[in-house]
Amino acid sequence: MRPRIAEVESILQKAILDRGFPGCAYGLDRPGQERIVDAIGALTYEPDSPAVTPETLYDIASLTKVVATTATAMLLYQRDLLDLDQPLGEFLPGFVVGRNPGEHAWRVTIRHLLAHSSGLPGYVPLFHTATTPADILRGCLSLPLEAEPGSRATYSDPGFILLGKALETVIREDLATFVHREICIPLGMESTGFCPPMWIRSQIPPTEIDELFRQRRIQGEVQDEHAHLMRGVAGHAGLFSNVPDLLRFSRTILKPGDFSLFQPETVELFGQRQLPAGSSRALGWDTPSDNSSSGTYFSGRSLGHLGYSGCSLWIDREAGLSVVLLSNRTWPNRESQAIREVRPILHDALRRACK
Repeated sequence: MRPRIAEVESILQKAILDRGFPGCAYGLDRPGQERIVDAIGALTYEPDSPAVTPETLYDIASLTKVVATTATAMLLYQRDLLDLDQPLGEFLPGFVVGRNPGEHAWRVTIRHLLAHSSGLPGYVPLFHTATTPADILRGCLSLPLEAEPGSRATYSDPGFILLGKALETVIREDLATFVHREICIPLGMESTGFCPPMWIRSQIPPTEIDELFRQRRIQGEVQDEHAHLMRGVAGHAGLFSNVPDLLRFSRTILKPGDFSLFQPETVELFGQRQLPAGSSRALGWDTPSDNSSSGTYFSGRSLGHLGYSGCSLWIDREAGLSVVLLSNRTWPNRESQAIREVRPILHDALRRACK
């Protein structure tokens, strides 16, 4: 095995030396063939820091959008409990109350939120004034739209915060409870969940020394400020997971059917690129675009997503394989952007290693 991944290890060792991240775990799974699962480096740059293992739990940041929120939408859709073209205002009336009937907000649908084409802004730092989950929700509900729904694609955290809340009105419970029962337990994702217990937090790689908001080391709790104010459970961020669990999740996308969470028709629908033309966004998922983080080998039928903390998940439905990379590239602060160079060359190296 080691000779096959020598190039992979060289890439990651250089990234650690360049302080792109102190350590990472990674895996490639091709059902029916040998898996590549390994880890390198440590939780932090300190000499006595514990080593990372493939089972190390990471804050997976925006991978929450696909593993939790989009997956929930997929399940509800195939159970005939969710109409993708139903207006958001019918789930969350506060989104349209007080707006004129002709305003764009009345036409925003669940599909728009999944495709990041709602017209909502990409990011608004509500945490500067918000102090409670209700404050965050009210802030997102009242945001002005920057474009007509469906006219442009803007990756939007507020959109997925609202999507998570809209789905909770359908499931009639919090997102964390539903995800644990309906996704994690059936797939055997025993380590995955929101809000890790206190006893395990010291084993989780810290994400940053927060000098802006919480004024302390962030370890074992969600890094995203808005998810933190929402008590660790949000549609856009908050989930913690590891490589083995995410590879298990990937298999339900790679091999949909009778023994999977999802039916082939559901995966096919959610994997189709959405309007506007030129967007790489499918429903919840991203697809490879020019200079993709997935590198040069992933096909056009691939689905994936990135996480701000330094995580990524790419699933090639044509080649029948998936790749997971988990790191804490934001430690001890958010300055390093080396992950942008590491991701594509790492994916290429892993694809070559499995040939």
